[in-house]
Amino acid sequence: MALVGEASTKDKADTRTAAQIEADIARTRTKLASTLDELAVRVHPSTVAAQVKAKAVASVEQKAGRAYVAASGAVEKAKAQFTDEKGRPRKERIVPAALVGVGVVLLVASARRRRRG
Repeated sequence: MALVGEASTKDKADTRTAAQIEADIARTRTKLASTLDELAVRVHPSTVAAQVKAKAVASVEQKAGRAYVAASGAVEKAKAQFTDEKGRPRKERIVPAALVGVGVVLLVASARRRRRG
């Protein structure tokens, strides 16, 4: 119930002038046009393609970063196998590994000779 001297919401709506109503309609149209423009930009193929490309690049960079960290950890782990706490080489581990490497190279070379000959 409205107090004496106060106009109800219905009374306020009824007292608006045609110019006020037209101004409200113009503001609403402008806001709607702006919203539609924003939606058009968001769904435009070049915008969508740019967003997809940015996500793909970010994903690749993230995976590359993870791979780098993993590879770095693996290198450090392998290095720790062939060096002591002070960073000096451990000959007792390097010599057998080098011999295995030389053996693999000779094996591959002899396999190539057999294929050619």
